[in-house]
Amino acid sequence: MKFSIVITTYNRLPFLRRAIESALAQTLPCEVVVADDCSSDGTQEYVQSLGDRVVYHRNPVNSGHSVTVNTGVEVAKGDWVKLLDDDDYLAPNCIEEMTRAIAQRPGAVICSCQAIQVDVNGEEVTRTKPSGPGNVFYVPQEDIHYGMLMEVVPFGTPVQVAFKKEAFRQSGGWDSTLDGNCDDIDSWVKIAQYGDAAFVNQYLTFRTLWPGGCNQKFSLQKRLETNILIKERIYPLVNEKYRSSIPKLKEIQAFLKLHWSLVSLKQGKVGAALKMGYPALLSPIAWTSLARVVYSKKIKRQSQYVRQEVMPYIAAST
Repeated sequence: MKFSIVITTYNRLPFLRRAIESALAQTLPCEVVVADDCSSDGTQEYVQSLGDRVVYHRNPVNSGHSVTVNTGVEVAKGDWVKLLDDDDYLAPNCIEEMTRAIAQRPGAVICSCQAIQVDVNGEEVTRTKPSGPGNVFYVPQEDIHYGMLMEVVPFGTPVQVAFKKEAFRQSGGWDSTLDGNCDDIDSWVKIAQYGDAAFVNQYLTFRTLWPGGCNQKFSLQKRLETNILIKERIYPLVNEKYRSSIPKLKEIQAFLKLHWSLVSLKQGKVGAALKMGYPALLSPIAWTSLARVVYSKKIKRQSQYVRQEVMPYIAAST
């Protein structure tokens, strides 16, 4: 198994230096590819100064993040790819631990780990929550889309995820029409059609939270619309054995509208909250679904074994 780390970048050289350093410092050496979306801040000169330690690809014109991801993956020679945005970075043992987990599950095509969110100074802000039992656990292909639909199988952002290159190719790559808004999640949905998922409950990556991050570029209304679109794409992929137990699509849509309406209300945007929430605010089904999610999160905090009860299809490995 050979890994390539693909770092996408555009005019963020100070961050990029840290990302590259973390890739080159891996305890299990691997190929490092920098896919540059036509930067004008000295990125090309810096990366090329590193010589053959890094493979450099530069888009001929500025093409957007999704296109740059697709190009970077195509350039990579590894049969597994670890994506890395230029403002994020990896723990030294990230690739080693992911490789160890993947080796135990030959049918895996996607792997996710836990992340520490940091500010621009590298100070910890928060951490993602362990998503299942044991240090490593696996979800069979037939169960992944059900888990994603019900939000109990979270793959996370690109810094957390690695995937098999061939599965990425088969899936068609990142959808540039999503313009950086959930194009990563959409990709995980598509890749998961081709094999199992591996999860590593270790903090192997660092995600930077800052005003220039992609998550700050979209309005709540846009995020709601994309959230609904992703659920609509997942829905037909749910395995037949779960068909009788999953909510109707319109019920999921109502729940999402209620959720994002409450997020908007929490931010003091009353008008936007009413616009997003109507008529879900009047839907007993939506409120019942919200109550179930809140209760589930409360129970999860109280019991380290809840995931084994909620997700009996997970295979754990300590």
